Amino acid sequence: MEQKSFFKISTALTAGGVIFAGYLSAVKYFTYTCAFNESCPYFLGYPACWYGFGLFLVMFITSISGFFDVNRGKNLVRFILGVSSLGIIFAGSFVWQEILRWINFGNPNYTLILPTCAYGLIFYVLIFVLAVRQVKRTY
Repeated sequence: MEQKSFFKISTALTAGGVIFAGYLSAVKYFTYTCAFNESCPYFLGYPACWYGFGLFLVMFITSISGFFDVNRGKNLVRFILGVSSLGIIFAGSFVWQEILRWINFGNPNYTLILPTCAYGLIFYVLIFVLAVRQVKRTY
């Protein structure tokens, strides 16, 4: 995949993450409740969606930068790879907690079928896979 193509796709995926996590964060911030009638996982005293929003925003800005600055592209791809890895660990830990809750207490009937952290995890995995492929192809 050409480097510009990678940054186009990663910009689109990270924009989707920013929009989704941004919506969750805004609902929590303005209404003091979690979107979609879910339990809100917290990390260090703050809603997990706020951290997800930050991670996606960092990758979004990096993707846009990489699209316009070809000379720094290699380092930016690696940075996106690192941030998406962190996102996988972060969202994955909350998804794991939801799985354990489901096993112990039964089906929680999520509004979106899966917990919202699972959707964040899916985005992080997609971005990670694209970044790994880009690193292998060009470096």
